[in-house]
Amino acid sequence: MTAAALVGIFGVLGSLLRFAIDSWFAHHLSTRSDRTAGGQEKLHWPWATLLVNVLGCLIIGVSFGLTGRLGLPDEWHAGLATGLAGGLTTFSSWTTATVRLLSEARFGSASLNIVANLALGFAAAAAGMALAA
Repeated sequence: MTAAALVGIFGVLGSLLRFAIDSWFAHHLSTRSDRTAGGQEKLHWPWATLLVNVLGCLIIGVSFGLTGRLGLPDEWHAGLATGLAGGLTTFSSWTTATVRLLSEARFGSASLNIVANLALGFAAAAAGMALAA
């Protein structure tokens, strides 16, 4: 199978998985328009974006390790890393959420969003590579 076909197939799967995760969080966690019993606004934090970005890092780490260890063709790494992880993850949503938090003067939340995505992303990529070794 060609790399382009695998990237396309896995890209669709990654995008659908991201949509499912976003939908679950939107349905199960508060949104910015929710109010508590006392009338206070429940502020949104980008949990879904953090989860998909960390999962994407784990997928790329596992893909990197498995394709080398199992001798899979480069097309499979492209399909998993570029397709699945690329369709799943989102740099634009992460940066937009961070800018939104900053515009709301939620500096601690914005800092946590930056640190959490980077630290957990690095850890997930390393864990994926270690799992596949």
